[in-house]
Amino acid sequence: MIEIGFHTDAFNSAYWSFEQCLQWAQRNDVHWIECGTIDGVSWLHGLGYQPHVSLTEDPLALREKMEKYGVRFSQLDAAYPLSLPNASYLGLTYILNSMRWAYLVGCDHIDTTDHMHKPAGLSDEAALESMKRIYGEVLEAAARYKMTINIEPHGYYTTKPEFMERMLAFSDSPYLRMNFDTGNTFIAGQDPVAFLNRFKHKVSHVHVKDVSQSLAASMRGELTGIAVSATAIGDGVNVDNIRRCFDILVDIGYDGIVSIECEGQGGPMIEKSLAWVRALVDDANRRMSK
Repeated sequence: MIEIGFHTDAFNSAYWSFEQCLQWAQRNDVHWIECGTIDGVSWLHGLGYQPHVSLTEDPLALREKMEKYGVRFSQLDAAYPLSLPNASYLGLTYILNSMRWAYLVGCDHIDTTDHMHKPAGLSDEAALESMKRIYGEVLEAAARYKMTINIEPHGYYTTKPEFMERMLAFSDSPYLRMNFDTGNTFIAGQDPVAFLNRFKHKVSHVHVKDVSQSLAASMRGELTGIAVSATAIGDGVNVDNIRRCFDILVDIGYDGIVSIECEGQGGPMIEKSLAWVRALVDDANRRMSK
């Protein structure tokens, strides 16, 4: 069964707190949430102006609060770019700390990715080898925590199918999977449908993003990802691709979360997106139940 969640990035521009996002989820009958992790503290978060969670927070207390709202984590975003030269210590530590915290808060998926640019001074082979070592250490811990480590197409390597294939082959661990993103693959110049079809049996979490006509016209093939859709999902130029991607999810009997990544505008835009995605999910679930 496919269920709907959303990424709290939707409310970055509104300067909402994480609890405001929980309240929005409850009002709109959404039971899964995804957010970024902060390994430390920030003034924005401390003042309640950031819709993400700090690893300094008590995960069991937050878990209890989320249960009262009827909301659970579908995934925690620990996507420090692992192709950066400092990722072997900064990125690795960040993911490991996020994983331990995720275990206590009741979340079993962690999102990871690479940087939008090829690392200066490194060949592709050297960069891939460095990332392989990082993922090796992460997956050793993931097996203990039974934590799925997703690679998201969002950067220089991960949005290129030939490199994504090599990265997903870094290990034969069942905990190494992919977070597919409809918008990132499209804005990177790829065919989202072909991309998903190639890796459909590795998918364990999905980001649903549309792309505005103006952004696609000016930046497609120049960017490797976008944080959120700047247009309501269903109103952009990626609509047909999203529908065809859901056909693939139906074909494989996808049992998991599709997470909306859309600018919220304090609610109206993401609510419009939710209505469109909800109709798509309802149709997909009907087809899978036949």
